[in-house]
Amino acid sequence: MHDPDIPASTPRAWHEVLNGDAWFAQCPAELREALQHLGRVQRLGAGEALFERGQAAEGLACVLEGALRVGAVQGDGRATLLAFLEPGQWFGEISLIDGRPRTHDAVADGPTVVLRVPERALRGWLAEHPAHWQAIAQLACAKLRMLFGVLEDIAQLPLEGRLAKRLWLEAHGWGARSGPPRRTLRLPQEQLALMLGVSRQTANKALRALEARGLIHLRYGSIELNDLAALAAAAGLDSPAA
Repeated sequence: MHDPDIPASTPRAWHEVLNGDAWFAQCPAELREALQHLGRVQRLGAGEALFERGQAAEGLACVLEGALRVGAVQGDGRATLLAFLEPGQWFGEISLIDGRPRTHDAVADGPTVVLRVPERALRGWLAEHPAHWQAIAQLACAKLRMLFGVLEDIAQLPLEGRLAKRLWLEAHGWGARSGPPRRTLRLPQEQLALMLGVSRQTANKALRALEARGLIHLRYGSIELNDLAALAAAAGLDSPAA
């Protein structure tokens, strides 16, 4: 996990980022060590693609700094945004498991650093340590459970409730953060609107409604979360931890 272009003092912070992810922190020590040993650091400039839709699978990856927008441009030119990945979030497990091409584009939202664990090297290591495929499957299952939750929200929650839940989940890293939730989200309204499948104006109206209730405070390019418990209540979550 070494890049000669990056100061030697930086990797220590990266280890903290990796260990702040609940999935990685709960992996067996042998797997954690392998992912870091096999991993290679890649730096991206704003708007640079880590991979594109249809590209061959290239193993697991984790954001170390910055953020990635995961989505696609449809045939009619409309952009869709599936996820906004920030430091500590792992991805790529689906293609690792089924060997099929990438389903979406992953583009850097500003300067970004990613840890990439090459497909061939990781598959080779897992062939020698097959018990650790279970941890990879657990990462995929966690994403699948989140997807089911999102589909249920679309069917049952009004936009304001869906927005409150999305903000609460982002603060908690979609259940991946092992540390305290983030109180400030670097999430532009345009990106948030794309994730919710609504116009920016519609998303802004719902955000303003939450702000009027004192739950959030809107800033340029970011959202401050004033009351996580109230956000959870607005989202219909049952007594979640703040």
